[in-house]
Amino acid sequence: MNDIKTAQATDFEQLLEGSFEQEKSLEEGNIINGTVVKVSKDFVIVDIGYKSEGEIPISQFTAPDGRVSVELGQKIEVYLNELENEHGLVELSKEKADKMRVWDDISDACDQESIIEGTISQRVKGGLSVTIAGGVKAFLPGSQVDLRPIRNLEKLIGETHRFKIIKFNKKRGNIVLSRRALLEQERNQMKEHTLENLQEGAIIEGIVKNITEYGAFVDLGGIDGLLHITDMSWGRIGHPSEILKVGDKIEVRVLKYNEDNERVSLGLKQTQPDPWEDAVSRYPIGLKVSGKVVSVTDYGAFVELEQGIEGLIHVSEMSWTKRVKHPSKVLEVGDEVECVILDVDTSAQRISLGLKQLEPHPWERFIEQYQPGNTIKGKIRSITDYGVFIGIDDNIDGMVHKSDLSWTQRINHPSELFRKGEEVEAVILNIDHEEEKVSLGIKQLYEDPWERIPMDYPLGQVREVKVIKITDFGAFVELEPGIEGLIHVSELSNERIDDPKSIIQEGETIKAEIITLDPQERKIGLSIKSLTGNEEEGDMTEYARKMARKPTEKATLGDLLSSQIGQIAEKADSKDSE
Repeated sequence: MNDIKTAQATDFEQLLEGSFEQEKSLEEGNIINGTVVKVSKDFVIVDIGYKSEGEIPISQFTAPDGRVSVELGQKIEVYLNELENEHGLVELSKEKADKMRVWDDISDACDQESIIEGTISQRVKGGLSVTIAGGVKAFLPGSQVDLRPIRNLEKLIGETHRFKIIKFNKKRGNIVLSRRALLEQERNQMKEHTLENLQEGAIIEGIVKNITEYGAFVDLGGIDGLLHITDMSWGRIGHPSEILKVGDKIEVRVLKYNEDNERVSLGLKQTQPDPWEDAVSRYPIGLKVSGKVVSVTDYGAFVELEQGIEGLIHVSEMSWTKRVKHPSKVLEVGDEVECVILDVDTSAQRISLGLKQLEPHPWERFIEQYQPGNTIKGKIRSITDYGVFIGIDDNIDGMVHKSDLSWTQRINHPSELFRKGEEVEAVILNIDHEEEKVSLGIKQLYEDPWERIPMDYPLGQVREVKVIKITDFGAFVELEPGIEGLIHVSELSNERIDDPKSIIQEGETIKAEIITLDPQERKIGLSIKSLTGNEEEGDMTEYARKMARKPTEKATLGDLLSSQIGQIAEKADSKDSE
């Protein structure tokens, strides 16, 4: 009996306590529980206990699409605005209850360092505005958007992300979020996992984060690695953007890892076979191949045979006979070209290619058709200071040195006699097989006049000659076209002469005696002085002959000498009077 009375007393106390709590909750500004008892066109009636009912506008239960999300008997939380309004009704609010509950949830999330979701709604000063649960607006500073600064924040509008609350003030309604804090946390976790498996030689997956002129930075998961441009492809690359773009997911090999500074060097081409490993077997010497010209330098052209394999056509291997001044005269970047493998050096990763080897060697054909002594006909292709080049056929040129242009003419420059494009004949003088050069002669087409000169111009013969040039040491005279001789200054007169022009003048025709002749040196010496002595001897001989024709008169040696001395004296007086 006592137990029953005790139990009844306890129930009454609990009922009384519950009544006090409910009465306490029925204060304006609190969130209380209620039950939906009626849904009309304009209002929802909610029973909040103590036979009290309140009304809430139907708009607070209407979704944006017009659908009403409330049912009879539904338990909901409401905010008590007024216990009795001007109409004598309890005024309730579902929206305020929801907002207060959201703020409570946000406060709890902040205290517990929980993560919340939100949608970036607009750009504001200093950062972005984020809409979180219940339509509450929060501020996301620009420095907290990502691990690295983002220049164009507008591109993030409309995106939904997870955030961490770093500042909360319920009274002011101020909420500050951070996405960077979460990214840093995730990055550190990923970094620990990545470092556990990071070792040289390992192949791992990464995402291209940034591209520069010298390479690309790849996110391996919490730690970045550098993929240098030289390790991107076995082939030639002008810029990393040719094969990669930001956001690409790629597999790379760890080439080097420094634990002290956490620097990682990566390789992309190292995940593929090295094309040079079997290059010798795939490119035997003599094989005809085709490729694309990828670079032209002063010394040759580089041809890509396949990705990672390039060969060089040296300028000397472009033509058998043509003098190629620059490779660009023959090939340009982008040209598709056929060539021949000349040499393969896998250790240096070099292949030598030849272009001229695609055609027969013109020199071999030339030496089969020609030999020294043959006469050829061709056009003058070029003229230089030292001679002229004559095209013997399409690919072989021969040179005529200026000394082989004429037997007799004095030539300062070959252009005095010939012009480019002129067709001429010449004789093959010599064929140099080692240097692949042909020496030609034009004067050899004609007889050498010096073979007859000794007979045509014997010593002692007196000739009329024309003075063509006067120098300090004598005068050059022309005996016949192309044949010249020299009267030395000492042979101009019996007397000492300082200036040859005092005796003779250019263009003057004079008599001179041939006193020397050297066919090998092709030189003829003449003298005027010797003629004076011959004339004096002739005078003495003529006087003796006259005396011999007079029988009554006897001529003695003294008479002859006296007569000669008298003649010499007369000549001396004559010169003095002049």
